[in-house]
Amino acid sequence: MRKNGFLIAVIVLLAAEIAALCLFLAHDASHALDAVAVNEILHAVEENPDAPEPSSHESAPDYVVLDADGNVRFRTKTGLCESIHDAVVHRDTILDFETPEQKSGKIIFYNDSVESLNMHKKTITAVFLCAVFVQCSLCIGYMIYLNRTIIRPFEKLKDFAERVACGNLDVPLSMDRKNIFGAFTESFDIMRCEIKRARIAEAQAAADKKELVAKLSHDIKTPVASIKAASEVGAALTGDEKLRDNYTQIIRKADQINALVSNLFSAALEELQQLTVTAADLASRGLADMLKDADYLHRAEIPAIPDCLLHADPLRLQQVFDNILSNSYKYADSPVQITAAREKNRLVITVEDCGGSLDPQELPLIKEKFMRGKNAGGIEGAGLGLYISDYFMKEMNGELLVENGQHGLRVSVCIALS
Repeated sequence: MRKNGFLIAVIVLLAAEIAALCLFLAHDASHALDAVAVNEILHAVEENPDAPEPSSHESAPDYVVLDADGNVRFRTKTGLCESIHDAVVHRDTILDFETPEQKSGKIIFYNDSVESLNMHKKTITAVFLCAVFVQCSLCIGYMIYLNRTIIRPFEKLKDFAERVACGNLDVPLSMDRKNIFGAFTESFDIMRCEIKRARIAEAQAAADKKELVAKLSHDIKTPVASIKAASEVGAALTGDEKLRDNYTQIIRKADQINALVSNLFSAALEELQQLTVTAADLASRGLADMLKDADYLHRAEIPAIPDCLLHADPLRLQQVFDNILSNSYKYADSPVQITAAREKNRLVITVEDCGGSLDPQELPLIKEKFMRGKNAGGIEGAGLGLYISDYFMKEMNGELLVENGQHGLRVSVCIALS
């Protein structure tokens, strides 16, 4: 609707400019004198050249009466050409007259076509300037409208896509559903929810697999241990060398089965190596924007970041902050305090909530894969946020510290200096 209004306004202005241009081209710069008024003035001057009667015509031109010697005998107003030479240059109309006393002279009728043309030019120029000003205002306003309704939403979509690519599925895509991209962005947010649901289901399946592997390991190792023990007893009691070799073979196979089960149990922990981290030089001033992006509920005050050069992967570091703030939102649901300080060869960003402390027995294990605290009951999650964040920080030569603070859980992101 706004687009149609803008186009209609531009078309109307263009039509007005074309109409003004046509009027300017159609304007006749040469103003013909009124012959009746000129004859009336001529007779009046012939009767009384010193004080002729004024003309009754509205279109009567201004004029100057000269005698035979070129002296001015009468003028309708000042500022008119008062010599034949000036009148010729000005393109005035010059007529001869003769009084009853046989005295001749000349009448110079003033040519006002130049003033009329200049006035017409000023009017047309003012119309054009107004039209151009209105057009520029419309274009600027429409550019602001496009920036607000198209460019900014696409920039948000870009940031949103980067977050999704990094695995952060907790930050919703907040958009104005009334603009032209409302349904489009809503579909993206629905996609985020579906991917998050699929990730949770995948994590749950992985946890179920881990539990199944643990149960199978226990169920398999128990009878294998019995078989191995019986074989060891049989090998010790038998006197037959061939039978002892058979028992020994059973013992070796039992040990092999135990090794295979142990490998199966640890295989699930090797999937994390597929996540690549590319650390490079990063200016610390960029951390403020990362923290603002992670704190999408605006529950923290972003502190001043000490100026230094860091060694980090900006995408992975953003994911670390996203995971920490997201955990605070989900489990603490309280204001968050963020501090920044430089300590020797690293920059430490500390995030502390007010949601209460963890059980001291859980702290050493909270960064393990699929590990969740007792306060996570009824809250969706996979127990991978701190585990992945810890892996990223180690890959960037940094460290992730989790401890109980004064009011809640305190997580310190230690970033190595370049």
